[in-house]
Amino acid sequence: MTETQSSQIAQLPVMGEAAQQSYPTATLYVVATPIGNVTDITLRALHVLLLADVVACEDTRKTGALLTRFGLNKQMIAAHQHNEREVAEKIITRLRAGERVALVSDAGTPAVSDPGARIVDAVRDAGLHVVPVPGSSAAIAALSASGLVNDRFYFVGFLPAKTKQREAELATLKAVPATLVFYEAPHRIMDCVESLVAAFEPTRQVVFARELTKLFEEIHRCPLSDALAWVKADANRERGEFVVLVEGAQTEDDEGDVEAERVLRILLEECSVKQAAALAAQITGKKKNALYERALQIKGAE
Repeated sequence: MTETQSSQIAQLPVMGEAAQQSYPTATLYVVATPIGNVTDITLRALHVLLLADVVACEDTRKTGALLTRFGLNKQMIAAHQHNEREVAEKIITRLRAGERVALVSDAGTPAVSDPGARIVDAVRDAGLHVVPVPGSSAAIAALSASGLVNDRFYFVGFLPAKTKQREAELATLKAVPATLVFYEAPHRIMDCVESLVAAFEPTRQVVFARELTKLFEEIHRCPLSDALAWVKADANRERGEFVVLVEGAQTEDDEGDVEAERVLRILLEECSVKQAAALAAQITGKKKNALYERALQIKGAE
């Protein structure tokens, strides 16, 4: 970026708008931070961090380094998985004194497969104000770039580390029609993939989103039958944080649509579009008009 371009960005009206918005005191701000690329921080998040009296975070060293990159020097308190209840009381005391408290995780959105949920719950139970400051989310980033066409997704997060528990949980997910979203650590990715291959049909699509927004970002989609071979093909594919997406189960309507498409294509090899649609409707029970429109699409693509 040139100096001129940087200057133009700094002068954009929206830069001033963020500073002029309302940031109430006595409020817990749940602030999403970048998952890799530091420039993914939002303008609103920067202003909240600037105004916060204290930042509650998983790891004070990691958050301290991040704040330094933004030119901020803030008091921090550790709020990790093992001390959430204790820290929640300290935060509530600060909020009742009129302070602004920013809650962040090491990366991404707090309280989503990360510490913070118990803190938010305790603050709400105390009748105090909680404000989300949305931003980076590994799950949403992976879904947006996956190409899996489904209006629904089911966020699972991290699977159990023990094989039997992992297999049991996957068994409960086999019939879920929504896209399944998993988080996985690099040292467990092979175990995770082996369990997915054993649990689901080999034709289901799987997406590996590795090191999202970072230098070595990689997003790969393939059938589950090819998943293990893909991971094993490069040792680097067992490094970095993963989001793994698995195509949802087919519903009866989906299976009927697949069969209707198969029948329609066979008939189109011998019949006119009108005849193929009419016969396919009789064979499959699907609506003739919809099959006719689909037949036109198929012939038009040839």
